[in-house]
Amino acid sequence: MSCSPAELKKKSDEFLSKWQACKDHPGIDGFVEFAVAVSSFTEFLDAKGLPGLHQTARALEQQVLSQFDRWNSDPIPEAPLGDLDGQITEFSGRIVAFLQDKGDANPERRLHQDSEVVTDLLPVKKIWLVTAVPDAWKEVVTQAGYFNIQVEVCGPVYDQKATQDPTIVLVDANGLQPTSFIVRVQALRGRFSASNIIGLNLPSDFEGLKLALRVGCDFCFPVGTAQSAVMARIVKLCGSEEEPPYKVLVVEDSKTASTLIQRTLKESGVESMAISKPQEVLTALAKFQPDLVLMDMYMPGCTGVEVTRVIRQHEEFLSTPVVYLSADTSIALQVDALRLGGDHFLTKPFNPVVLNAVVKSKIDRYRILRRSMYLDSLTGLLNHTSSKQRVDAAVKTAMADGLPLCVAMLDIDHFKKVNDTYGHPMGDQVIRSVAWLLKQRLRKTDAVGRYGGEEFIVILPQADAQRANQLLDRIRVDFSQFHHPVNATSFACTFSCGIAQLAPGISGQALVKLADEALYKAKKQGRNRIIGG
Repeated sequence: MSCSPAELKKKSDEFLSKWQACKDHPGIDGFVEFAVAVSSFTEFLDAKGLPGLHQTARALEQQVLSQFDRWNSDPIPEAPLGDLDGQITEFSGRIVAFLQDKGDANPERRLHQDSEVVTDLLPVKKIWLVTAVPDAWKEVVTQAGYFNIQVEVCGPVYDQKATQDPTIVLVDANGLQPTSFIVRVQALRGRFSASNIIGLNLPSDFEGLKLALRVGCDFCFPVGTAQSAVMARIVKLCGSEEEPPYKVLVVEDSKTASTLIQRTLKESGVESMAISKPQEVLTALAKFQPDLVLMDMYMPGCTGVEVTRVIRQHEEFLSTPVVYLSADTSIALQVDALRLGGDHFLTKPFNPVVLNAVVKSKIDRYRILRRSMYLDSLTGLLNHTSSKQRVDAAVKTAMADGLPLCVAMLDIDHFKKVNDTYGHPMGDQVIRSVAWLLKQRLRKTDAVGRYGGEEFIVILPQADAQRANQLLDRIRVDFSQFHHPVNATSFACTFSCGIAQLAPGISGQALVKLADEALYKAKKQGRNRIIGG
């Protein structure tokens, strides 16, 4: 999991304390606070990669939210509280059992025992492959190893293995009756709280997929899916990229209302900044860089719509979502507000669960849009423009702190031959393989971009030329051993690399040029090598 046991226990304790407070004072206000806590905990479990616990929490959340339509007065009836108490006790017991199996953070380690480069590389990820036909998955098992992913192939005796939750459990339906597959998934889902369960070789009909998802699969691949697609899903789930906290700018002239909104957002893990004067909105946007603006509709001397129209005059804030809050329920007002730059309209008094749900869904979509602007669509790496910006920022930081910095340029050798021989889809797969390997094997502090075509750029802060060369050469060797399956055969590729180290007076553009010149030398000297530093 991507959170520590201590972090999970803290969130669990907060959730249980809200429930205890609700039981001690069974009123609507307390139940609303508990509902917010349930939603927050559910989202936390999802974000931290604990799908088993998340599914249980989500079912509990749905039951809690359904009660809002049934109760109209205090106190809350005892019967529903008793039913919820039983479910929460069972849920809490599962969390306790899960925590008992977990240790603390992994110690510092080296990628290779003989390496002098001690980095914050990802620990080895362990996954299970439950299948009756292990020979069919040999290539996937081999390829996973290059990405620091250890696959344990499990047959009928998988239930006798260790209890530590694997990151992923792949369940192959090939050779199984549908009922046997369902029973197997149910057993695994009940056993593992932190594992993503993926069904393989499933019938593609609606009912079959619906049932597989219902009993515990997090994702399903139908019969005929290319193993490269399965590999892509594995690498993505085993990645370490975590979304930064959601950030909301609150524009509200009432201090009481602003405090209530910020408290509601904080309980759901959302960072916020509040301003009371709409005239300060542009300064606040530039300083805080929020993912969303929560806007009061009526403020002294200014309406929320007018503020939004000013915001939309600035290109950098054109896509920032704006959600209005108002006690006015006029349909005409809401339609006008949305037409003039707003994205959603909530009426006061707001339901805190609904507020958080709207905020997070809007931010999710906003971030997807931003990713499409800054990231390469094929690989998920930084695109050309973003890479150049990241180099400039890294140079500025390194110069200010007096720390080393290296930039490397990589290029896949004889890539045109791959496209000509195996087709452009396979060429794309080779490009993705390089991207996966770089993301999995480099440090969290490094940045990787697709500079263009089959060319990549790697930014290595706090690394001198020797360390950069050593780290990238390990990746070069492993990539050369990576076999790309095609029909009944496979092929291997290599890449060449040029490294440049920052020196006084060198700009980001000049540093990239030096790395590119070193790459050219590596190509001229026979390829499949690293030059420079």
